[in-house]
Amino acid sequence: MKKIAICLIGLLPLTLWAQDNTWERAEVEETQEAKVDPNAKYLKGAVPEVDGKVVFSTTIAAPGKSADQVYDIVAKYMHKMTGEKNQIQSAITNEDKGNHKLTAIYEEWLVFKSNAVYLDQTRFYFALEATCKDGSANITLSHIRYLYDENRKPQRYTAEEWIADKVAVNKKNTRLYPISGKFRRKTIDRKDFLFNKFAELLK
Repeated sequence: MKKIAICLIGLLPLTLWAQDNTWERAEVEETQEAKVDPNAKYLKGAVPEVDGKVVFSTTIAAPGKSADQVYDIVAKYMHKMTGEKNQIQSAITNEDKGNHKLTAIYEEWLVFKSNAVYLDQTRFYFALEATCKDGSANITLSHIRYLYDENRKPQRYTAEEWIADKVAVNKKNTRLYPISGKFRRKTIDRKDFLFNKFAELLK
């Protein structure tokens, strides 16, 4: 009995050390997670430019689907978008099934804040283009414009002059400027939603 007791006592420090080590690891992981900046995805590089114009573009895989099938899926959703409740005047402007290409112009409400007594929103204009192939679709969002505060003092902006890196992000790349920053954030969120939606439909 004495020998068994000695063995157990000898193991006790190792057990406690293992537990302490686990707690330390958990604390380190929590500290690392706490350092993640929720605004990081909106900082420099999040709004790409092509020849001085803001253009968001992505290629989405559509495994096992023909160009015709990809086109039909994309066209169906682009048509559906024109009738959604946030739309103002939106329309498909070109449907070329032979070349598997579509273009649409959207005018919709982009809401910054909404409650019982306050509504902060802007008209959001953009073009959506899709080129469909066997197994993939290239989606481009461009020609972005805004019409803001139209009932009091209308303000018109293009993406290039309002949400580009040089005008919406501070020089240290640590934060967005308050007013243009909210346009940049909501535009990126809308782009992400649309690109993710197409990816979901084509998977």
